[in-house]
This record gives sequence, C-alpha cells and structure tokens, in this order.
Amino acid sequence: MNFPEIELQGLDGKSHSLPLLIQGNPFNLILFYNTNCLGCTGRAIPLAYKLEQAFDFINLIVIHSNFRPMPFTKDEVLSVFTNHESPMEIYRETKHELYDYFDCDGTPHWLIMTEHGEVVHSLFGSQDGAQLKLEYAILEYQESI
Repeated sequence: MNFPEIELQGLDGKSHSLPLLIQGNPFNLILFYNTNCLGCTGRAIPLAYKLEQAFDFINLIVIHSNFRPMPFTKDEVLSVFTNHESPMEIYRETKHELYDYFDCDGTPHWLIMTEHGEVVHSLFGSQDGAQLKLEYAILEYQESI
C-alpha cells in the first residue's frame, strides 16, 4: 500500500488517511464525489448508502474531492442532505490529490479496493449502466466469500 500521504478530514474535523480507513477491510467501496455534481448528489450518494445498508461486508469510504480554490465547508457538504446530516461518514480532500492519484475520470467515481490497496474495479458514473456494473462487482465478491 504505497499511497501518497494525503490527509482526509472527516466532517468532525478529525484527520484520516486512506491506508488506515481500508486497513482490515477486505472489501472497500470508495466513492469520489463533489457537492456541485448533480449525478453525485442525486444518484451516487443515495446508491452508496443503499449499497452499504444492503451488504454488511462493504466498508464505504465517501471522499469529497475539491475542485475549487477554497475547500468546501462542512455546511456546504451537508447542504445536499434534506436534514443537513449525512447518514454516512464523509471525508474531504483539500484539493483532489487522491482523485488524481487513482486517475479518476470525473465524479462520481467508484473504486473497489482490497485491504492491501489493490484496486479491483474502477468505475465512473452514476447512471443505470454504471450502477449495474457496480452491483455486479459487489455480487461477484459476495459469491466468493
């Protein structure tokens, strides 16, 4: 696991790193998203929550990648939720370093990663085709355990 040392900040203000977030979890579903992306907030975030609830082996890591000069505030990140609370942990990148490191194609971008940092699947999008590919990858893993 040779990831760059990039600090992720939880909405609670605590610092995290991707290696620690995936450690000990054989199936990590990582979602890179941005608050200004309608596909992210309208489809990807609800799908991530649904998948986390449906499959107990998923370690969901939601990363808000920043593409503007100033970082998004906690309130801006939470503004997409009806009650201004997230049902899942969200981590923020100051810029978009991990997003770039994993050669993401846009937002939303999904990675399925092992506990050793191996990317098993990398998938862009939130529409029906992308959702189906993501669900197939999850079911394929579920059949192997």
